[in-house]
Amino acid sequence: MTVWFRPQIWSALGLALFAAACTTCEVASLPPPAPQAPVPIPKVKKLGVYRLGEPYQIGGVWYTPKEDWQYSHEGRASWYGHPFHGRQTANGERYDQNELTAAHQTLPLPSIVRVTNLENGRSVILRVNDRGPFVKGRIIDVSRKAAKILKFHGQGTTQVRVEVLEKESREAAAEVGYRG
Repeated sequence: MTVWFRPQIWSALGLALFAAACTTCEVASLPPPAPQAPVPIPKVKKLGVYRLGEPYQIGGVWYTPKEDWQYSHEGRASWYGHPFHGRQTANGERYDQNELTAAHQTLPLPSIVRVTNLENGRSVILRVNDRGPFVKGRIIDVSRKAAKILKFHGQGTTQVRVEVLEKESREAAAEVGYRG
């Protein structure tokens, strides 16, 4: 009997090939997610005005508007659309559900904010031109278009981070006549 037919040699050869194959295996990895296209900063409508405003009360809750260029908070966002479409906003613009705008309880009008959906990582830059939301636990109302970009239009609310963009907010305020 020749050496090639001995089972020990075939076992050793098989084991060696198996070990060699395992050492050259590469783990498949998923490609990185496609980067989100940058969203341009929304322009200030010429009909709007700069507005900070006095403290006000809605539903028994007091709100004190103030300049807070370091504003960064997490909470619930909601969106508002058709029933408000075409109505006047708190800074004198007409609300357009197809624009990249938002309502906030205390930030100067206009302010420019980055809103990040913490449930999926999507973000968008919005112009705050209205007051709201006035529902407990919510920190911002965004337009229908923004809710679609943030991918929470169908569910109504989502967890977000809202960050003021100071330079852009100051520029937006200057565009409507603020000299502060």
